[in-house]
This record gives sequence, structure tokens and C-alpha cells, in this order.
Amino acid sequence: MPEHIGIVGCSAEGAALCYKTICVEAQKLMGAHRHPEVSMHTPPLERYMVALTTGDWDSVGRIMADSASKLAQIGAEFAICPDNTVHRGFDMAVAHSPIPWLHIADEVAAEAKKQGYRRLGILGTAYTMTGPVYPFSLEKQRIRHETPNEPDRFRIDQIIMDELVHGVFTEPSRQYYNKVIQKFKTQGCDAAVLGCTEIPLLVDPNDCPLSTLDSTRILAQAAIRRSLSN
Repeated sequence: MPEHIGIVGCSAEGAALCYKTICVEAQKLMGAHRHPEVSMHTPPLERYMVALTTGDWDSVGRIMADSASKLAQIGAEFAICPDNTVHRGFDMAVAHSPIPWLHIADEVAAEAKKQGYRRLGILGTAYTMTGPVYPFSLEKQRIRHETPNEPDRFRIDQIIMDELVHGVFTEPSRQYYNKVIQKFKTQGCDAAVLGCTEIPLLVDPNDCPLSTLDSTRILAQAAIRRSLSN
């Protein structure tokens, strides 16, 4: 039997995209209307935001672990979190969780290596673009990375927090992201990481200066493979 997947939700849009991807993509391997059992727990986003704004990553990890514990109680056999930012609390989450986890940045880095990318541009919240999560995972695969300049980081983060997490997706914001991705291209990047779960709902890979690595869908596909591997 496929393993029961537990989704630790953070923002609604990203969690919903991850859930939908698992249910739809699994059918390609399992047959029509079939997918692994999936459960999701999502605490109020405000709980995460309080900890994020104070830099309390241990509390972030404990919130993640609390979700994983609740998921384990209803049968989930491993956990994923389709939110890049909170992975700064990942070690604490793993330490206090009764079930194992997949790490979103590790899965993106592995996919980047598989596709032969050598330098990635990182998009995400300010916490993700300036934090250690992606540099650490990419370094293990010997992949270099670039981040936007400070004004671009500010605007990218603002669009995420004021628009995307609320389900607002506008053409000016999409064009702004494409301009930043074009800058990555001039810096020698061969792909851009959509390192926030909502960005894939804004950026169109068919109208983008670089190839994209969709962290949400990459994680969902990795969860399907893990579930079916047993």
C-alpha cells in the first residue's frame, strides 16, 4: 500500500497547490482516480508570522512538529511542508516529530542537479532569499546561486505577503518577477527557483526568461515517489 502523506500547511494557496498536485500527478502512475492517502493540517498563519517576525525559528519548527504529530495520529507516515520560509525551522521540526520528513530545498537541489543546472536564481520571501535554507541544499549538490538585489528583494517579498498569500495575482506583479528573472539570466543563471509556494501561481514558465524550478510541485512529486516506493 502507498504510504500515507501528511502535508504540514502554512499558507492556504501553497498548501492547496501541493495537495492538488499530489492528487492529480499520482494518477499518471497509479491510474485514473487513484492517489496515495493524503491528510493536511494547517494552523493559523498568524502563529507562524509571530515567530517569523521575531526570528524565533525554534518556535517555527515546533509549530511544524505539532502539525506532524497531529497528522501522525490519523495515520500519516511521513510529512512534507510546501512552504520554503519555515524550513529554517526544519531541524527543530524533525527533532520533535514522530514521523520522517522530506525537505523542500533538498528536493529542488536534487532536481536541479538531475536537469544539469549549475547556477540558480533564488526567488522567495525575504527570509528565504537571505537565509541559509537554499544555499546549504545547493552547496551539497555543488550548484551555485544568486539572489536579487536589496530593492528587488523588498518588492518580491512585498508581493508575496500582500498579494500572493491572499490569492491576488496581477499582471504587473508577474512582469516584475520576470524582470528580476531576466537579471538572473544576465548574471549567468540557467534557471530560477520559484522558492515560495505561491510564486508558481503567478509566474508562467512559458513566458519567463529562464527555465523554472517549481518548489511546490517538485516537493509534491517527491512525496508521490516516496509514498509509492514501498
